[in-house]
Amino acid sequence: MNGGAEWPALLVTCAAVFTRPSFVLFCTLMSAWVLCPGRRTVTRMIGVADPEGQHAHDAYHRFLRAGAWTMAELWQGLGGLLVARLAPTGVLHVDLDDTLFHKAGRQIDGAGIFRDPLRSTAHKVVYALGLNVVVLTLRLTPPWGGEPLGFPVNLRLYRKGGPSHVELGAAMLREVAAWLPDRAFALTCDGAYGTLAGMDLPRTHVTSRMRRDAALYLPPPPRTPRQRGRPRKRGRRLPSPQQLARRTTRGWVSTIIDVRGKRIERFLLCRPVLWYHVCPRRLVLLVIVRDPTDIQPDDFFFTTDLSAAPAAVASEYAGRWSIEDTFRSVKQTLGGEDPQTWKHEGPERAAALSCWVYAAIWLWYLKVYGTKPSWPALPWYPQKCTPSFVDALAALRRTLWRERISANSSSQPLSPKITDGLIEILARAA
Repeated sequence: MNGGAEWPALLVTCAAVFTRPSFVLFCTLMSAWVLCPGRRTVTRMIGVADPEGQHAHDAYHRFLRAGAWTMAELWQGLGGLLVARLAPTGVLHVDLDDTLFHKAGRQIDGAGIFRDPLRSTAHKVVYALGLNVVVLTLRLTPPWGGEPLGFPVNLRLYRKGGPSHVELGAAMLREVAAWLPDRAFALTCDGAYGTLAGMDLPRTHVTSRMRRDAALYLPPPPRTPRQRGRPRKRGRRLPSPQQLARRTTRGWVSTIIDVRGKRIERFLLCRPVLWYHVCPRRLVLLVIVRDPTDIQPDDFFFTTDLSAAPAAVASEYAGRWSIEDTFRSVKQTLGGEDPQTWKHEGPERAAALSCWVYAAIWLWYLKVYGTKPSWPALPWYPQKCTPSFVDALAALRRTLWRERISANSSSQPLSPKITDGLIEILARAA
C-alpha cells in the first residue's frame, strides 16, 4: 500500500465540498496541520506547507473565517468513509460529550466564560475563556483490539442564549442518522445528556448514567373496565437507585465485563423502571454495577434498550472513555486550541477541523498499516504492540516528509543515513 498516495486520495473525497481554489487551500492546510511542529497557529502551519507563498497569507485566514463551504458536508463525507471502511454492517456505536477549547483574546466569536472541568475540583470551580463545543464521535474497536477509538463525525458550538447542549446533541444525532438512513445507533453519553432518552431520536437507543437519587416508578397499572378519569402516567414510587442497591441482598450476578479492552469482575443488578422525569413515555433498564472489593462506589446506569444484557450496558458505558482520549489527543497532540482565528465562523471551523483531521489521520493509518507496527523497535519498550495516536501521526508525518524531501532533492539519491535520521526527527517533532 502506497501511504503517500493514500493521504491525497482521502482528501480528494472531499473535493465536492469546496470550490477549486478553496480545495487547494484545504489540502495545504490539512497537510500543514499534520506536519507543523510546535504551536499550530495558521501562520506557522502555512509557513511549513507553503513556504514559498504560492497563495496570499490572508487567503488561509479567509478560508477559515468566511470560506464558501460548510462543515456539515465535510463531516458527512468523512462519516461516510468511516462507516464504509470500518463499520459496514451492524449497529453504530456513538458517544456524545462537550469540551472546552481554551482561547485567549477579547473578541473571539462564539467564545465565553465556562467551567473548566480539568482544573475544577469538588471544592473549587475554575472558569476559563474558550469555545464550548459539543462533539459526536463514532466508537470503533481497532483491528489490534483493546481500547476503542473515537472518531469525530460531527461538532456544534454552544453559544450562551442559544440551543442547549442537549438540543445540540440531538440535532447532531438526527443529522448523522439522516446521512445513514439504513443504520441503527447506540448512543452513550454522561448524565448531563441523559434526557436524550426521552427525545425519540431516530433508530437510536441511549445509554447513560442515572442519578443516585432519581425518582423511579413502576409502570402505570392497566385501566379497569369503566374506569373514569384520565389514564395514570406512572405507577407506585420505587426506592431511589442508591436505596435499591443498599436494600437488595439477593439478585446480584457476578459477571465479567469489558472495560476499555480489559476484562474485570463486577456484581450486576438490573430491573426495568420508569424514570418519569427523563423518559416519561417508556421504561428504561436500570443497571447497578458493584465492585466486589468495595474499593469503588456503586455505579448506576440505564439504557432504553430493555433487551440489552446488563454486562453489555456496563461495558458500553465504560467504552465512552474513547471520546475523552479523542479530546486529549486533539488538544495536546494536534494543537486544536492553537489556531488564532477570531471572527465569523473562523473559531468554530478551526476547532472542527482539528477534530476532522484527527479522524482522518486514524483512517489513513488503519488503511495503510492496519495491525502492522509503524514504529521502530525500541529496546527499552519491547512489549509495545499497539499504536497510539502519536504513532499514527508520526507514521503520516514520516510518509509526507519523505515525499517532500525526495521531490525537492537533486537527481542523485541522498544517503539513507542522512534522510532516515532527519525524517525520523521531523516525524517525532512536538
